[in-house]
Amino acid sequence: MLSRLSPFGLNGKRRFADLTEKEILALAITSEEEDGQIYAAYAAKLRTEYPASAAVFDGMAEEENEHRRVLIDMYKKRFGDFIVPIRREYVADFYTRKPVWLVENLPIETIRQEAADMERKAYGFYLAAAARSTDADTRKLLGDLAAAEAGHEKAADSLAQEHLTKESRGEEDVASRRQFILTWVQPGLAGLMDGSVSTLAPIFATAFATQNTWTTFLVGLSASIGAGISMGFTEAAHDDGKLSGRGAPWKRGLASGVMTALGGLGHALPYLIPSFWTATAIALVVVFIELWAIVWIQNKYMETPFLRATFQVVLGGALVLAAGILIGGA
Repeated sequence: MLSRLSPFGLNGKRRFADLTEKEILALAITSEEEDGQIYAAYAAKLRTEYPASAAVFDGMAEEENEHRRVLIDMYKKRFGDFIVPIRREYVADFYTRKPVWLVENLPIETIRQEAADMERKAYGFYLAAAARSTDADTRKLLGDLAAAEAGHEKAADSLAQEHLTKESRGEEDVASRRQFILTWVQPGLAGLMDGSVSTLAPIFATAFATQNTWTTFLVGLSASIGAGISMGFTEAAHDDGKLSGRGAPWKRGLASGVMTALGGLGHALPYLIPSFWTATAIALVVVFIELWAIVWIQNKYMETPFLRATFQVVLGGALVLAAGILIGGA
């Protein structure tokens, strides 16, 4: 838990072992204050879509604020009204908090994991620090802080039991799955469909017109990468996700762009094989796999009836493939 640092500090920072009891108590106060603000930020993010979880974090924020008030009373009693302005970042070997609460559209499971990690780090640090202390008063102080963090974890459990009923947790899981589909699955599926189907005509037209595998591969490579870049930028630029709730534009653009490129590259890569008919046969098998993958995704995530998805995808792909072969062979 504690870094083995030089007694002289690192980059002008103080070591935790070099802090006085007054400074340790001041550090505990600012840490509790910051944690309370983080929990309040999580509650604000979750309030619209996950009201039950927001209530949990509201309660945890209040718990942190209550511990801060108790610590301030203790500090004033021992050291007076002026609280030393010391924060986590001023102590070289003190745990830090990742600013994940600043991320827009943060998944609810990530928030829950980060909150649990916050409690574990605080508890573990104070417990280890108390075990190292040889001063009785400091040891007691650090032990009290460790007990307080353990109390936070128990409070979080009781709050979760109070607010996160089976029904509300089920509703939040549905909302979380819906967000995953809107942010990743839907743009990725659109990209895969565009990349797989739209590149069929140029790739197979080139293949049958030239019967040159290297030329066909270059056409397929350029078409796939170009389509991936175009689809990625289009998805990211046309909707910032704030009104639609579809998630961060860079995530949707990444999913759409990557899947578009992969959809085209799947049946372009076989043309690295010098034998034209062998490459074409493998490419046709890959096309079949791609189309059935699209059908599976539509059925599993978009709840499209299997037969309807099969008819739409296979018929559309077959028409584009036939057009490419006919044009190339003309």
